[in-house]
This record gives sequence, structure tokens and C-alpha cells, in this order.
Amino acid sequence: MYPAGNLLIPASHGHLEAIYRPGSDHAERVALVLHPHPLHGGTMHNKVVFRTAKALNEAGYEVLRFNFRGVGKSTGEFDEQRGETDDARTALDYLLASQPHAKEVVLAGFSFGSVIGLRLGCADSRVDRLIAIGVPARIGNLDFLAECRKPKLFIHGVEDEIAPLAPLEDFLATLPVESDFRLVRIEGAGHFFDDHARELMAAVKTVES
Repeated sequence: MYPAGNLLIPASHGHLEAIYRPGSDHAERVALVLHPHPLHGGTMHNKVVFRTAKALNEAGYEVLRFNFRGVGKSTGEFDEQRGETDDARTALDYLLASQPHAKEVVLAGFSFGSVIGLRLGCADSRVDRLIAIGVPARIGNLDFLAECRKPKLFIHGVEDEIAPLAPLEDFLATLPVESDFRLVRIEGAGHFFDDHARELMAAVKTVES
């Protein structure tokens, strides 16, 4: 049985510091949550990451969040998305090995973590649904989504000052109808959803809608 609470996940560079919280669904639904940019203070304790994990947990998901390499007690050092993608895959491997009977797998991420999550989740057949919160839509960085048919939930603050909403809206407008996505706009919210935690958590809980 997967131990609840704090743990260290074995990784190629040593280990990943993580926190696991059981849900109420007997491990039939599991979720992995990825944190924002390690070089800008991003950790698994980020309030958006915490609230995303909490919302999924309240919705019945077993939830794992972890620190990318070089953050907190995780070994290694920042690796320009390559190593961080490997870390996310390692955490996903560990979660699913511990919960082999999971019927629904959600991969969620915030900011930098949302790009990692979308890229890994679209490519990994084990992942069923994706949540991207405050995803930075820069030229070319999300082009792979044109071929991704998995359900995707984008949650974005209308007043996001770090990853503006307009470029994301413009990009999503180019995706084919069959790409299967929803965009939830949270009025008045900036990148970190200050004073909008309730709306953020409510949006996360619509992942299966």
C-alpha cells in the first residue's frame, strides 16, 4: 500500500521529495500535480499547487505532488524542462505502480508545470485527462497540442500578469475541434489566483465535466 504523507521517490539522480494524500475512491482515480518554475521559487508547496491537489483530493482522487530536481529535498539540478519531464514521468511511474488498479489518471500542472504536464500527458497513454493552470502560451511551445486528443481543462486568470490570457485564447482558437479542450476564465484573478482560491478549486473539480 502506498504510504500516506511525505516520502522520497527513487529517481535516476537520487530521489524526489513528494507528498501523497489518499482519496475516497479506493485508488480508482489518481492525480499527479506539477509545480511552477524551480528557478522562480516554484515548489510543491506553492499555494496554487496545494489548492489544486486539495480540490482533486476532495473530488475523490489519490493525489501525489512532488518537488522537481534541485528543489527542496529533491536531488539533482534544474535541467531546462528535459530533466523535469523525466522527473514527472518517474513520479507518474511510481504513483501507478503503487496504484495499479487506477481507472482514471489526471495530470495537472501550474505555469511551468502545466507545460511539462501537457507534454508528458499527451504522449503517455496511461494519462486520461489533463489540467493546465496559468499555462504560458509562447510562440511554438504548445504546438504539440494540435495532435493531442485527450480531454484538456485550461484554467486561467483573466488578469494574469505573468502568462497573459490573450495569447492562450489565440492559440486555442487554432486547435481542431477534435482536440477536446475547455477554457475556464476566472474573472479578476492574476497568475497566482490571490483572493480567488474558491473559484480555482471549483474549476479544478470540473475536470470530468
